Amino acid sequence: MNAQERREKILDKLNKGMKPVKGTELSKEFDVSRQIIVQDIALLRAKGEDILATPQGYIIPKAYKEDRITKKIVCKHEGYDEIEDELKTIIDLGGKIVDVIVEHPLYGEIKSPLEISSRLDLQEFMSSIRKTKAEPLSSLTEGIHIHTIEVDDERSFKGIEKALTQKKYLINGD
Repeated sequence: MNAQERREKILDKLNKGMKPVKGTELSKEFDVSRQIIVQDIALLRAKGEDILATPQGYIIPKAYKEDRITKKIVCKHEGYDEIEDELKTIIDLGGKIVDVIVEHPLYGEIKSPLEISSRLDLQEFMSSIRKTKAEPLSSLTEGIHIHTIEVDDERSFKGIEKALTQKKYLINGD
């Protein structure tokens, strides 16, 4: 199989997939190095394909279901334990954390996809962040960050807001 055929198969797999696919998984499937997969993804993006790299792997975002509600919340906290507690609170109350956004004074909006919708996703994300000792984006803004979250209904969103307010993570516009 040549490189173009491999990229077409990668794109097909991502388009048909319902969950992210790790680069290492693709490299094994196509018997190439992980770096070749990274290059393939970059070339597909350069051609206009909307491929996101999330902590769980590569994904092509599908249009949000019409029956789901998507909202943004502004939070502030610090440290890995509070990050984990905030995200756990959101998913345990029925939310999906789509992304994290910070407003950088020099670069403007910096946004990173998260796609965390289960305890397993959260466990993998926290394991990765702790193992790499990576600083979260919110460290650039003294802990202040925005999450796009997706919920089934307004009641779920209100429950998330209430819980995050009680934990003093949510910043209200009041």
